[in-house]
Amino acid sequence: MGSQITLESVLAIVPELSLLILLVAIIFYDRLLKPADGRRTGLMTAWSGVVVLFITVGIWLIYNVPDPNLPWNESLYWGGMIRNDLVTLVFRVMFLFALITVSLVSVDVKRLQRNEFFALLVTATIGFNLMAASADLMMLFVALETASISLYVLAGFSKSSTRSTEAGMKYFVYGAFASAIMLYGMSLVYGISGDTNIYVIAMNVRSAGVLPPEVSGIFLLAAVAIVFGFGFKVAAVPFHFWTPDVYEGAPSAVTAFLSTASKAAGFAVFLRVFTSGLFGAPDFSNAWWAMLVAMTVVTMTLGNFLAIYQTNIKRMLAYSSIAQAGYTLVGLVSLTPDGSGAAMFYLLMYVFTNIAAFGVVILVSNQTGSDEMSDFYGLSRRSPYLALAMMLALLSLGGIPPTAGFFGKFFIFRAAVDAGLWWLAGIGVLNAFVALYYYLGIIKYMYLYRSEDEEIAIPVSRAAKVGLAITVIGILYLGIAAAPAFDWTRLAGAAFFLGG
Repeated sequence: MGSQITLESVLAIVPELSLLILLVAIIFYDRLLKPADGRRTGLMTAWSGVVVLFITVGIWLIYNVPDPNLPWNESLYWGGMIRNDLVTLVFRVMFLFALITVSLVSVDVKRLQRNEFFALLVTATIGFNLMAASADLMMLFVALETASISLYVLAGFSKSSTRSTEAGMKYFVYGAFASAIMLYGMSLVYGISGDTNIYVIAMNVRSAGVLPPEVSGIFLLAAVAIVFGFGFKVAAVPFHFWTPDVYEGAPSAVTAFLSTASKAAGFAVFLRVFTSGLFGAPDFSNAWWAMLVAMTVVTMTLGNFLAIYQTNIKRMLAYSSIAQAGYTLVGLVSLTPDGSGAAMFYLLMYVFTNIAAFGVVILVSNQTGSDEMSDFYGLSRRSPYLALAMMLALLSLGGIPPTAGFFGKFFIFRAAVDAGLWWLAGIGVLNAFVALYYYLGIIKYMYLYRSEDEEIAIPVSRAAKVGLAITVIGILYLGIAAAPAFDWTRLAGAAFFLGG
């Protein structure tokens, strides 16, 4: 847990330092531009994100940092606050891809062509990175609030829109309440253990053996409180109430970022805490496991069935996002390295898939001025490129080959079966069939329905084309050659567990 400044400790936070430099550069860069050149800030953010991505992966390739074989206590830096392992690397890659693609598809949205918007995206990404790397409850909370406060502002960024203002206020009120409950749970853990490092507490719990009933009760209460905060971040039932209104009211680019990077960050800490042994050895005998399984089943089912009745595309994708959180929770409750690896692969797939879907929504709504499903009637005639990207995204969300979603669901359900949870995998498969109903409905609108405006083409800028191309390539690559990526996430999955 060395607190000395060494080469390894500096390399552990180079991606965050790079993003901090980018944040300062955005603020000064915009001051040098004319108001009409505001879109350049978005382009600079996107391409700088690419540079940070190369730096992040390059450090891993050149210095073998993080080393996947390094024991947990030798991968802690900065006084044990940061754990630089393969898990951290995988999630950093997810967050940077989200930053790059969202920046590209939003550069031509007039109300978002401001340095504050892209600066907040970068600030939230720094928070996400630190959440994924957190090995200490204090660092986890500070990182979570860094990301959350940025997202509260982003959700209400369109000051001229009452829906956006409402979304920002709802997200802030619900988020502040969830954070307070989670902080209470963390205080209980600290009060019982006398420490804030996740892995030190887990080690002490294991060495203590069977805990007294009163201590076990307090740990269970703490687990419930912490699940409250994490459940809010990933939009799991019953902490999902904010999701449809915030997704609908926030600018579509913000919704794309919120539904992918924020959800992935929430699952990063979810997996960190509940597989480390913080609340006892991760096995099916713990009371909190039964609670998580119940959340998993209800989240999958409720999200899918409520999505069927939506007429607004953003609300439909909001309920779809709730259902997708349920699928990812299947990997968590499997409590195996393969389950954790499958969950990470699913989140990686979901970043490409959902940003592709929301990227199309952004471009269509810029032309039509609304987010209704009827706006997608005849989209294949107005813009074959957008219709193809949306179709691939919807097929991936539905788990249809050869898209990434097929292998995402396959790995998740196989991990559940291998863990003896075949009945949970069966519920997931049935829910996937339900989801196809509303996903295929959008495809039907795009290719079979006609529109009075189908002769009016939808303009797509070069930046948006590049952003959508990145997501489409990701969807197809992970759907055709999934093995290398899954081997990577499965190797990382072992690091979640204390002995990994």
